[in-house]
Amino acid sequence: MKQPVQRRLAAILAADVAGYSRLMGADEEGTLDRLKAHRRQLVDPKIAEHRGRIVKTTGDGVLAEFASVVDAVRCALEIQRAMADRNADVPEDKRVIFRIGVNLGDVIIDGDDIYGDGVNIAARLAATKRASGRPAGSEPAKPTFRREHPSTTPVLRRAAVREPVAGLGPGIFC
Repeated sequence: MKQPVQRRLAAILAADVAGYSRLMGADEEGTLDRLKAHRRQLVDPKIAEHRGRIVKTTGDGVLAEFASVVDAVRCALEIQRAMADRNADVPEDKRVIFRIGVNLGDVIIDGDDIYGDGVNIAARLAATKRASGRPAGSEPAKPTFRREHPSTTPVLRRAAVREPVAGLGPGIFC
């Protein structure tokens, strides 16, 4: 008999580097060195500090799981603020800028990995661009909230969180 699928509610943080292919095309070794330093010195420690768990990494991305959406959003904001500081003196064409999406949703558990719509939405939010063609987060906006159902208590589902910090980059979406 087939085992039932194991699920849980989780806050998922998905991050990748905006313009990664362009950066690698211009300077593979330098880009890789900068990315590794940012991960080692900032991203991975911030995820741990906010009680997150790195599920997996890809060439330019990271997928992390949090028990609390507040912890996930705080982690994303702190990474973006720190990256703005780290990039302040870096030429624009060499900046490593993280796009970060956060989604609170149901995930399927498979060993140490997670799957499902909750993960997919976080990844899509990280890649979101505005209709204007400007990267999402390039201008400030207020968080937006949506109820899952009119009869339910308000649930933080997707709140666009964009910090009005100069040089912040594409921003954070949740």
